[in-house]
Amino acid sequence: MKTKKPVKAAAKHKSRSFSTIVGADTYKVWVLMLRKLVPDGRTHRLAVMVAGMLQYAAGVAPVKGDEDERSLASSLLEASDAPDPSEVEDLIHDAVVRLFKDAKVRFERTNARGDKYSLAEDSYEEFIRWFDMPWE
Repeated sequence: MKTKKPVKAAAKHKSRSFSTIVGADTYKVWVLMLRKLVPDGRTHRLAVMVAGMLQYAAGVAPVKGDEDERSLASSLLEASDAPDPSEVEDLIHDAVVRLFKDAKVRFERTNARGDKYSLAEDSYEEFIRWFDMPWE
């Protein structure tokens, strides 16, 4: 009696890690930075730093006509035009979660009053406002 070979799952999706966009060395630096700075860092400063990482990744994301619409590169490019932080979250949150997980730090926080908030969500807001200059 023949044993059946397991059916292969659908084609693997490309990795949704920022390392595929920015390179392994840069990603490693980001992970080390987050590991060192997040535990004692202030959210309003860390959010801008993470938003800068996202801006950098969006700026170097490969632009190809045949890019898979589910790829992180495509998601970053779409997030760059998103007017709302929740849209950015929908597009790239999985990769941001992975970044924090790789750094072994949490992005969920609790303030002194016991209210929960998210460093990731604050980063998405900074990301979409990156080029805003209200003083102009």
